[in-house]
Amino acid sequence: MLVAVVPGALMADDLGPEEAQRLLRSGRIKALGDIVTIVQKQVDGDLIDAELDEEDGVYIYELKILRRDGRLQEIEADASTGKILKIEDDD
Repeated sequence: MLVAVVPGALMADDLGPEEAQRLLRSGRIKALGDIVTIVQKQVDGDLIDAELDEEDGVYIYELKILRRDGRLQEIEADASTGKILKIEDDD
């Protein structure tokens, strides 16, 4: 599982690998690989970076996907369901 922690948005708490493992073991989040599989069904491309954040009590994976057309996109997905919450071009 790849979980990279980099500075995130205001109002978000970045979570480290130990916390991610604890949440995964407790069933509160899905494994990153499962989330990537779900997201790639809607956003075709390669995973470049990932981080796990907590925003207002909701765990969110922030994924950077390099699309086949060369665009880099940031996708926010609910870490417990894989539902895509936001897609935006990463400048």
